[in-house]
Amino acid sequence: MDSQHRNASPASLPPESSRSDTTLRVNGKPHTLSVDHRRVLLDLLREDLGLTGAKKGCDHGQCGACTVLVDGRRVNSCLQLAVALDGCEVTTVEGLAGNGEELHPLQRTFLERDAFQCGYCTPGQICSAIGALAEAEAGHPSHVTDPAAPSGEPVPLDRDEIRERLSGNLCRCGAYPRIVDAVEDVIP
Repeated sequence: MDSQHRNASPASLPPESSRSDTTLRVNGKPHTLSVDHRRVLLDLLREDLGLTGAKKGCDHGQCGACTVLVDGRRVNSCLQLAVALDGCEVTTVEGLAGNGEELHPLQRTFLERDAFQCGYCTPGQICSAIGALAEAEAGHPSHVTDPAAPSGEPVPLDRDEIRERLSGNLCRCGAYPRIVDAVEDVIP
């Protein structure tokens, strides 16, 4: 024990690790785990549930490699405390295909458009794109949305909108043009 803690009263010492039972529906299946309050969703998915699609890139929420969907909204799972998501629905890239027999349309178009090179960022790119499509459909504007666009109505997605909405997901290989092509292919 260092000198700072040697003379400290027991009440002033850092508390021991705390855990809480946490239930998450991950890819449609319920999971109840005793989770350390400090554990982030990314580590729970990868280490506890064996779902390694979401990647640990920067571990600071800056690269998007860990993007998953929580209750349909895209989040950086490296920043989300798992216990704070008790009762939430989490969808990872592994869960997009549903029963696993057929790829999600965006997964299919990523393959068709060759919208990846090394593939490290691809799961996060795909989950982020699904979230971005839902946000645009719900009428959420982006930085490049025309200010004259009617509020609350679906935002039309052109290449600039797609690039802006996916700007939080980095690709070291530079597959951005093909990623935008793939997303364009699934716009109704």
